Amino acid sequence: MTTLRTTQDPAAPTAVAPPATRAGSPGWRDPRLVVGVVIVAACVLLGARVLAGADDTVAVWSLRHDVASGSALQRSDLAVTRVHLGGDVADRYLPTTSDLAPGSTLTHDLAAGELLPRSALVTGGGPELVEVPLSVAPDDLPASVRRGATVDVWVTPQTPAAGDDRARARLALEDVVVVAVPAPGDSLAPRTTQQVIVGVDTSQAAGLAEALGLLADGRVVLTRRAG
Repeated sequence: MTTLRTTQDPAAPTAVAPPATRAGSPGWRDPRLVVGVVIVAACVLLGARVLAGADDTVAVWSLRHDVASGSALQRSDLAVTRVHLGGDVADRYLPTTSDLAPGSTLTHDLAAGELLPRSALVTGGGPELVEVPLSVAPDDLPASVRRGATVDVWVTPQTPAAGDDRARARLALEDVVVVAVPAPGDSLAPRTTQQVIVGVDTSQAAGLAEALGLLADGRVVLTRRAG
């Protein structure tokens, strides 16, 4: 069998494989990177504007606790509340950007959590009052009596008048305003009386001496008209 052999001429040129190409990482000047940064920045800006537009709440004053009609309103009675209100509706309530005018009082009762309407406030000096402290037994003090309430003060003498079988209560003060109902101090002893401070109009001061005489010698009872 004949075997054919081929020989390669050493002088003949050899085929050279082309170099492999590798993908390089894009530089910061790559247009694609610049476009991506612009798109991300635009999305962030758009999202911030959408969120800002969605927060259409208004900060207004609300009541921390029940406040009766005629009470002098103080900053400590108010809390900040954010609510969704339209333009015209928002103008009905006092915003937190407005401070209370000195001597502001309420024209009607407001409950805890209610928004403070502008129409419920009146300013200006009210009647001058003489503050009178009372010691009242808890059973003789209606639970509805709060600062600003209008009450009548009755006194039952310790001993009945001559010729009378039982002691009859007498009206000591009529239509007086409760200035304060101080909270009782911390004590383990049972509370026998509660202090209540009422304000007597100076026009009624002439009869104050007689009223104080009654209050010093009898059982004090406060009454309040409901409604």
